Amino acid sequence: MRPLDDHIRRQLDDWLKRISDELSADVMAIMSPIVPGLDREVRSAIEGLKDKKNTIAIILDTPGGVVEVVERMVGTVRNAYSEVIVVVPDRAMSAGTIFALSADRIMMDYFSCLGPIDPQIEKEGGLVPALSYLNQFERLAKKSKEEELSTVEYALVSKLDLGELYQFEQARELSNELLIKWLSQYKFKTWEQTEGRGLTVTDQMRKDRAKEIADALNKAERWHSHGRGIDMKTLQEEVGLKIEDYGTKPKLREEIQEYFELLRDYMNREQLFMFVHTKERF
Repeated sequence: MRPLDDHIRRQLDDWLKRISDELSADVMAIMSPIVPGLDREVRSAIEGLKDKKNTIAIILDTPGGVVEVVERMVGTVRNAYSEVIVVVPDRAMSAGTIFALSADRIMMDYFSCLGPIDPQIEKEGGLVPALSYLNQFERLAKKSKEEELSTVEYALVSKLDLGELYQFEQARELSNELLIKWLSQYKFKTWEQTEGRGLTVTDQMRKDRAKEIADALNKAERWHSHGRGIDMKTLQEEVGLKIEDYGTKPKLREEIQEYFELLRDYMNREQLFMFVHTKERF
């Protein structure tokens, strides 16, 4: 390891320990697109941790990715920890939003953002947002039913791959299914009474509320863009998500920001696109 790398590692390890002490939790940073292979990196990192605590805090930064990879990552994390905190210093988009919503607690500040739930599918060596294809197809199908298709639109419809469309539909259904399951099971597990009328909360009420959140984050006509960030205030007031503002804790905010900025600079310098860091793994 080069002297500069060794110095940066010591700094990052130090900031990670401070965050761990502040949250009374193990800490793992994931800065990466959510693509196949990341799930194995997460497994290796968690299995390498010694003297595990009951809680893990995951510092997450991702543009999104493949929802099946999220499912394996959540399974790995939950196999080792009874409580999960997801900390978002910048963004956790698309499949990253689903990962964040699998946590017991979500921590953000005013600058952080989640995104619309728009799973991505591997296509021609890249990732494409499933909802963009589905929404366009549904729009054209409606125009076709009303016999309003233009010649150009008819040509577009004829080129659509029905197998791919089915794959996109299944990705959307899986995203919703996982989100409803995880919100009900983890984030809403301590929700015992409704705030207004003081009613006892049932499992079905938790699932219904989770579905409302999934529907809200699936509204393409509301968010307009796959890459649009939804800030903490909007998530709290419009979507109805309970999120902890770590910006109200100056010491923790400084530790998270110093750690995140240093790690991001290091990744940019080394041209790394995937990074998983724990106290035992760099």
